[in-house]
Amino acid sequence: ADQVQTNAMPIGAAALGEAKTGKGKRALLKRAPKEVEDGKRAILLCGGKASNTVQEALRDFQLLLRGRGQRLTRKNENVKPFDVGGETELEFFAQRNDCSLFLLGSHSKKRPHNLVLGRFFDGHLYDMVEVGIETFTSFYDMKKENKPKPHLGGKPMFAFAGEGFENDPQLKQLRLILLDMFHGENVSKINLKGLDSVLLCTAMEDGRVLFKHCAVVLKKSGTRVPNVKLEEIGPCMTLRVRRAREALPSMAKEAHRVPKGIKPKKVKNVTDDPVMGKRGRLYVPQQDFDSIVYKKMKGMKRERREAAAAASDAKREASPVEG
Repeated sequence: ADQVQTNAMPIGAAALGEAKTGKGKRALLKRAPKEVEDGKRAILLCGGKASNTVQEALRDFQLLLRGRGQRLTRKNENVKPFDVGGETELEFFAQRNDCSLFLLGSHSKKRPHNLVLGRFFDGHLYDMVEVGIETFTSFYDMKKENKPKPHLGGKPMFAFAGEGFENDPQLKQLRLILLDMFHGENVSKINLKGLDSVLLCTAMEDGRVLFKHCAVVLKKSGTRVPNVKLEEIGPCMTLRVRRAREALPSMAKEAHRVPKGIKPKKVKNVTDDPVMGKRGRLYVPQQDFDSIVYKKMKGMKRERREAAAAASDAKREASPVEG
């Protein structure tokens, strides 16, 4: 696949402008970099042309994002992220809507039913993957009675099957972008009812990727533990990776930097083992066994043993001999 890289602007704090009021200052402070970032939001938009399949896919992705997707309805002729300078308008839209992910749909004779998934960092385009939709079934096309829908605030579970997600660099990049897109807010605990859906991604041997959205249905089992079943509710699509663009090395290094404030403090001689858990190491100085004082019982002292042996001999000599 084609690999395209452009000269990025110097990495630093994104230019958010200057606020003249207190409300504006609070809004800019909310968008400023933080040690623990808020949940990521995505912007969904169309290029110059978009087929019905692409528009339905964007609508369904907005449903899956559960309130964390900002849909732009106008067509954007100048948004061409793989061309030099074509990402400028896309970065402007993302910064204005406070989004760090994007999903761009387009359609042309050369690349029909096209989707581009990507990420931003510090206001600049970070990386992206372009896929083509070969087959598509919308959420609204699967007509079922009492069909479950994604709940607001819930978190989907992911299942990636196939060696391609481990060996193919483009599929690995697609997996990371999908996980970022549907990660949502950082939480320390979650209600089990919030885990209401599963996104199944299967990498086929011919390079295709099967994307399915299934609902988690809990049915009665006669015990306290219910039977768990997956029910396909859509959207379901078959994707094929066309192009990918990796992040610039300098930008990737800056993006992977961990702030000092959230780095865990290193504890000496303590390691975390995934099997054994927390393990510690003790250092004991070398011991001189010759100088160790052993505690002895009174009956074990040498003087008492010798006196007892002498008394026993004297008693034996004094006793009469039978003859």
